[in-house]
Amino acid sequence: MAASPFPDDWQRALVVAAHPDDIEYGIAAAVAVWTAAGKDVHYVLATRGEAGMEGVAPDVAGPVREEEERRSAAVVGVTEVEFLDHRDGVLVGGPDLRRDLAGAIRRHRPELVVTGYFGPTWTPPGVSPAYLNSADHQALGQSVLDAVADAANEWIFPDLTEPRWTGVQYIAVQDMADPPHEVDVADQVEAAVRSLVEHRRYLELLSAVPVEEQARQVIDMSTLTEDERRRVGFRLYWG
Repeated sequence: MAASPFPDDWQRALVVAAHPDDIEYGIAAAVAVWTAAGKDVHYVLATRGEAGMEGVAPDVAGPVREEEERRSAAVVGVTEVEFLDHRDGVLVGGPDLRRDLAGAIRRHRPELVVTGYFGPTWTPPGVSPAYLNSADHQALGQSVLDAVADAANEWIFPDLTEPRWTGVQYIAVQDMADPPHEVDVADQVEAAVRSLVEHRRYLELLSAVPVEEQARQVIDMSTLTEDERRRVGFRLYWG
């Protein structure tokens, strides 16, 4: 079944990710489309990605990755990036994470909440061996879904000081395999590549392939369809 266009009846979005660079693996192309259309998009990162740079101690890597994410966000029109300071690599889905996410949703007051794919593997069902998804991604995704309801409930986390927020209309989870909804990103592919390139020090440690080439390969993989269209796919839930 052909994917439907992504809904447009919202003005403010909050994109939630576990680590710096997660958003740039596809979602940032959609963000560039939205900000170009006048939408207001903010980012919230659960960690600073401090455990993600081989050979670089967390106290050094964290500030590097934070700064790379801020520069990357700016490329696609995002000026507000918040870090929740959970420890990278050991995110735990549950009340503590949900409380912090609910607080962020109340602060940013979005109509749309967006997060990445959080299934157990990156590999289609039935394929073996499979590529495992990050434990942090899995923990974050379900907590994001739960936190939308938490942000609207006055009794679940009464210690939160922000006024409750009931305005989330949609939750969008990235779906690269068989998305029911999609954003046409043909006009923003180059912005998405530039956004990922800002994670230069991180990408240089991943591969000897030049950073610009790595970034283009990633954006092609996450946006290019078999029929040569450019899209970012999502599965939607009611807020």
